[in-house]
Amino acid sequence: MKAWIIEKIIHISEEIEPLKLLELEEPEPAEDEIVIKVHACGICHTEIDEIEGRAKPSFFPIIPGHQIAGEVIKIGSEVKNFKIGDKAGAGWIYSSCEKCEYCKRGLENLCSKFKATGKDVHGGYAEYFKIKETFAFPLPQRFSYEEVAPLFCAGAIGYRSLKLANPRDEQNIGLIGFGASGHLVLKLIKALFPFSKVFVFARNSVQRKLALDLGAFWAGDIGDEPPQKIHCAIDTTPVWKPPLSVLKYLVPGGRLVINAIRKEDKDKDAFLNIDYARDLWMEKEIKTVANVTRKDIKEFLQLAETFNIKPEIEIYPFEKANQALKDIKNKKIKGAKVLKIV
Repeated sequence: MKAWIIEKIIHISEEIEPLKLLELEEPEPAEDEIVIKVHACGICHTEIDEIEGRAKPSFFPIIPGHQIAGEVIKIGSEVKNFKIGDKAGAGWIYSSCEKCEYCKRGLENLCSKFKATGKDVHGGYAEYFKIKETFAFPLPQRFSYEEVAPLFCAGAIGYRSLKLANPRDEQNIGLIGFGASGHLVLKLIKALFPFSKVFVFARNSVQRKLALDLGAFWAGDIGDEPPQKIHCAIDTTPVWKPPLSVLKYLVPGGRLVINAIRKEDKDKDAFLNIDYARDLWMEKEIKTVANVTRKDIKEFLQLAETFNIKPEIEIYPFEKANQALKDIKNKKIKGAKVLKIV
């Protein structure tokens, strides 16, 4: 099969191709696994973190990609829930131990043996992908492969972020950064909390316009002061300054949820500029999102189908994987980017 691989840690630039295309053996399923012929794979900023070493892969070379949508073409002898020809997909959670205290509490995202698709095992930037049937999901019928792929991470991790932010209807909700995850969270908020106002902070004027077109109450640049205080905010940026600059706009008891596997180091000293009285006092809090659970993916896929939550997508042909990553690196983002495999 054809597959893109990360060969080594490297800094992404216009002159350097971060991924290498290889011909590899097609995977064969174990008794409890399925093999998916990948039709589409969402493209995530986490791939950039892997390539540049902030979220270092467990081995090299490795096939990245964790927003996978396709068709089951092989099944193991003990597989019960899928048959050949079924539409299926997978997300960031490839497996967990299923036995520890976190797994038993439904917090498998915190399991010490959590394995991430495309980071700890081969992912979906390839023609074929295999996974245990218990960590795969049937696809919603109303979406195309390209539309459903971003739902597995951008959507599901955004859904987990919203649950951790714990808003109530009629409250003001902030979104810091407005890429693949942010725009799906906005659509989810409009469905679940129709009387809430959404305030979007984004550097890119194209993203700000998209936010307003999708129903945001206000959209401003990073650092701009919103017209009203915010009850909770979700950050999806790769750096530190944007979320920390919004702390002062939270109401007493407000919560900032940081949705990022890793943050870049270039402005990490922004923490030194936090003013306790202005930014954190009055029981404000900061919470992080770690990975995603199977329940998050299952529930979000159901919500997406119920409310017809489709991502705004930009499709790249399989041979343009490197260009897609460079475009994300250079902040050329509007909605979600998807790699079309076949």
